[in-house]
Amino acid sequence: MSSDRPIKANIFAAGAVLWRKAPSNPYEIEIGLIHRPRYDDWSFPKGKLDPGETPVVAALREVEEETGHRVQLGRHVTRIAYEIPGHRRRKRVDYWAAEARDGEFVPNNEVDELRWLPPDEVPGALSYSVDLKVMRRFMSVPADTTTVLLVRHAKAGRRARFTGEDTDRPLDKHGRTQALALSKLLQAFGATEIHAADRARCIQTMEPLAAALGVGIDVEPALSEESYTEDPAAARSLARKIAARGGVQVICSQGGVIPDLVTWWAERDGLTLPPARNRKGSTWVLSLSGGKLVAANHIDSALPDL
Repeated sequence: MSSDRPIKANIFAAGAVLWRKAPSNPYEIEIGLIHRPRYDDWSFPKGKLDPGETPVVAALREVEEETGHRVQLGRHVTRIAYEIPGHRRRKRVDYWAAEARDGEFVPNNEVDELRWLPPDEVPGALSYSVDLKVMRRFMSVPADTTTVLLVRHAKAGRRARFTGEDTDRPLDKHGRTQALALSKLLQAFGATEIHAADRARCIQTMEPLAAALGVGIDVEPALSEESYTEDPAAARSLARKIAARGGVQVICSQGGVIPDLVTWWAERDGLTLPPARNRKGSTWVLSLSGGKLVAANHIDSALPDL
């Protein structure tokens, strides 16, 4: 094997650009950088995924462990990969925007200082050039965005094997596992309200999240495949009205709705979408600023890679 062959990522990590509204001016933000005495460096909080952990959950955990702050994730900022000097190993790191909600920094074994800086001072404080790329991507979109979570329902039994009305076809065993994992994923983004097409599989996909949040599920017939085919304009208008309600809205619908709805929304607001398979149990994280879609990230599964 040639030693010049590119190294595939074999270390997987996740982190965040931690931010908060500036205490002295709520219209400005500050970025949190950590200092690690072991390396004597300044960087964004990040860490390796634990076995059976997804990048989203790992990012949430690592930020809290290293900074003491509980956060709400927003848009996916970027994915970077780099070779570790002196090793035939390559690390891949996913970064999200993460707004500090509560908590307090306490020096620990890995991090001895947390420093809050205005964005224009961050590039000069960072120790690594790769983090400069992360910061530039973060600053390319407003930090304080509104999040809408668009979910395709989890797996249900095959239509041909279900004898009742298709509207009542329930989740199968794997679908119920997906629904539990989706609850954790959607909570990481601060989910507050839930909407679902009037299909049992859509409603059941949202039930673990509804139980965790202690809220109801608003059933939306206009977001079913049949209604969308008959009147896509009505469904699109409803989705945008839901997005304008504030909080973090979750919408669960079907495969005949989601790809077209997201494509229409992105084209309307001039955004190029990343590739997506839109599989059952997948999630679009839509970020809006001033009512305009400014970023979209697709999470293929709420379950960890095996």
